[in-house]
Amino acid sequence: MLKTNRVAAIALRQFYLLRGSPVRIVPLFAWVTIDIVLWGFITRYLNTVAAPGFNFVPALLGAVLLWDFLGRAMMGVTTGFFEDVWSRNFLNIFASPLLIPEYVGGLVISSMATSAFALAAMLALATTVFGLPFFAYGMPFAAALLILFVFGVALGVFGCALVLWLGPASEWLIWPIPALISPFACVFYPLASLPEWMRWVARMLPASWVFESMRRVVAGGAPERGAMMLGGGLAVLDVVIAGWFFVRVYDYAVRSGLIARYSAESVS
Repeated sequence: MLKTNRVAAIALRQFYLLRGSPVRIVPLFAWVTIDIVLWGFITRYLNTVAAPGFNFVPALLGAVLLWDFLGRAMMGVTTGFFEDVWSRNFLNIFASPLLIPEYVGGLVISSMATSAFALAAMLALATTVFGLPFFAYGMPFAAALLILFVFGVALGVFGCALVLWLGPASEWLIWPIPALISPFACVFYPLASLPEWMRWVARMLPASWVFESMRRVVAGGAPERGAMMLGGGLAVLDVVIAGWFFVRVYDYAVRSGLIARYSAESVS
């Protein structure tokens, strides 16, 4: 049976790490802020050279904000896991009575906090400096954030399982994941612009359905409820699959003795 105090303990540990090291706080908003500033000025420039009547700010800057939020949700999970790997605390964590769902649940809660922090910074900058009217979109915007957060958590749990399976040296495989799937996520262009083989992949990603629906909202239309529901269902399914994969990899690491040899440099 899950114990909420254990889940809270994992989240609290991440809070103490952030509080004790301001250097860890800066990446929570620094890179996403740079993205917002860069794309904000790009959209301003495009508005000056494009035909009147089309506003690039919500179309492009809004997409960047949502995509960065997904990446921040994923990194919130993986970074918490990496902290235990880097500090060689991983064995201590799992030598305790802590259950896998409790550990992952604590990482998800800490990801919620760090993602909310990054989102607040992005929204404050995008709305006040570049006039991004995201609050005017109401519930579709909130639904998009929720689906992207769940999908980001699924990617984070999957990334943690890969590192647990392949060893700490495979960390470099995890950071590029958002960039690798971005061409299929239809962040800046519609699904119809992709070749047929890429569409099959894109249709399996929750993010593509979210961005398809939000493009319609930004253009002044009604949100595609079917697309958002499909995206939400796929995101939940991805979380279930990622959780199953993490448990299977952990069981393999325990049975094979891999977990007993886990260190920051090597698993051999």
